[in-house]
Amino acid sequence: MLQVITDSACDLPSQTAADHNIDIIPFIVNIDGKEYVDGRTIEPAAVYQALRAGKLPTTSQVPAGFFWDTFTKYAEKGVRCVYVAFSSKLSGACSTARMVAQEVKRRYPKFELTICDSLCGSLAQGLIALEAAQLSAAGAAYEQVIERIQARSCNSMEHIFTVDDLGHLYRGGRLRWASAVMGTMLKVKPILHVKDGQMLLLQKVRGKGAALKRIVDLVRERSLGHMEQLVGITHADDAETAEKLRDMLSTTLGYKNFLVNIVGSVLGCHIGLGGVAAFFVNTRAEIPNIPQPLS
Repeated sequence: MLQVITDSACDLPSQTAADHNIDIIPFIVNIDGKEYVDGRTIEPAAVYQALRAGKLPTTSQVPAGFFWDTFTKYAEKGVRCVYVAFSSKLSGACSTARMVAQEVKRRYPKFELTICDSLCGSLAQGLIALEAAQLSAAGAAYEQVIERIQARSCNSMEHIFTVDDLGHLYRGGRLRWASAVMGTMLKVKPILHVKDGQMLLLQKVRGKGAALKRIVDLVRERSLGHMEQLVGITHADDAETAEKLRDMLSTTLGYKNFLVNIVGSVLGCHIGLGGVAAFFVNTRAEIPNIPQPLS
């Protein structure tokens, strides 16, 4: 038996996580000086409501105690685990988990826990965790599952996205102030991706329609090409645009399997309102030939 663990930056729908027995460790969300536990005492809708009210929600690291409680719960039962972590280039969660894991293993020397730095975020991270759970349920050995998800990481999981509010990218250090102001005035939409675990600006286009078309073009250029793969789509409280992107990917490229969800509290705090993303398997990495592909 393998227990898959991830954190709340994964943006998996709660029902999907429950259906596949994926344990999600929460980050902390801060609004007006109050702390909330992501997915337990606050949901994404409250974060977007705060953003609309002009507030600036922030996030804090996953508390070490959350990792301790989760890891020891499975260590006491002798359950093998894998933790699919939010990119170490974007968060300290992976580093904290490694430190806690060392202490847990001192107390429970036989505990088997692999910590995988996904170098991903949002549904790219979520799809890796989901695939690990699917592989385990299909009977793949522990070592096979670990090999597959370590090969996946950011080497073969693509993130292509755009946002509406360039001001949030400026505050996050992704754009210069002048670029953010002029971009907003001219309705410029940034196209971003994740490379080596870091969020990077790829190019800029004019208008939402052009941004969606460019996302579709990039999926075509970078996709592994098999139409059965599960494509993730997230939106920052803009379900209509997410549905439009799904329709474009379906009619233009032929993809049929989608997992669509709202951007969760962790990333929603940093990218702001609006925006949409696509997550899929690309062609860069050689993936071990193990049954049950991501689909």
